[in-house]
Amino acid sequence: MFELTWLIVIGIVGGAIALVDGIMRLRARGGSTIVGIVEIVVAALFVLTLFVPAIPWSWLVLGIALLVVLIVAIVTRGGTGVILPIIGIVLIALFLVLMNRWLVIPGIN
Repeated sequence: MFELTWLIVIGIVGGAIALVDGIMRLRARGGSTIVGIVEIVVAALFVLTLFVPAIPWSWLVLGIALLVVLIVAIVTRGGTGVILPIIGIVLIALFLVLMNRWLVIPGIN
């Protein structure tokens, strides 16, 4: 059974924003194709691990990898903007901080 919590919703939205940014990066004229492909793969795997709890700690590894890819996407922005990667970084970082219980907000984690 899958339980939908605010914490999982934050992770799903952050992963979906990174996925959309990767797709936009592939479709852009001056965008970097390799960063877009890596971003799509890592974001899709990150979102998938939120639904499949069989692999422990995989969300942590993929979340950190997704943060690194989003930072690289900001540095090599090409023909795309920087708003979606910044929103993705904030949401994924918030997800990682709350999931590891480094910050406890009652009602969310």
